[in-house]
Amino acid sequence: MALLEDNTILLRALEPEDLDALYAWENDSALWRYGATLTPYSKFALREYIIHATQDLFQTHQLRLMIEEKATGLAIGTIDLYDFDPMNLRAGIGILLDAGSRMQGFGSQALLLMKEYAFRFLLLNQLYAYVPQSNTPSYKLFRKSGYKESGLLRSWIKTENGFIDAYFMQLIHE
Repeated sequence: MALLEDNTILLRALEPEDLDALYAWENDSALWRYGATLTPYSKFALREYIIHATQDLFQTHQLRLMIEEKATGLAIGTIDLYDFDPMNLRAGIGILLDAGSRMQGFGSQALLLMKEYAFRFLLLNQLYAYVPQSNTPSYKLFRKSGYKESGLLRSWIKTENGFIDAYFMQLIHE
């Protein structure tokens, strides 16, 4: 079996057919507080992103892969490496699952596949994530996947109700 797949899911490059799913996810304002999005994306902007995405981690310092459920062939989410630091051999990691695909084990599987890719192929030393303290499902997902809480970042994320704290979580290659 290939490095970025298991019996249930496949992590793959973006395809033009992913436009509608990306459009829905990127424009879900309820998710914006978990990422760095401040405004909606147009279909044109996302189409251009897909067309021009080089997927060269060493150039862009980021890599976005689609999470595809093999049984249906449907894209059910995305997983990202960001702020790739080739000098210190680390990268941030983020994951988004479509609402209908949550709590089914897909997130754990995707994090495991990305861990294998990051540690065995890219030879990274660590992955890290910022998890809002209020996002209990995400916190549990990262803990279940072996990430350790390394600190609490006070007033880290601005929300409509003020600032909230975020956990800094790390997975060190051992």
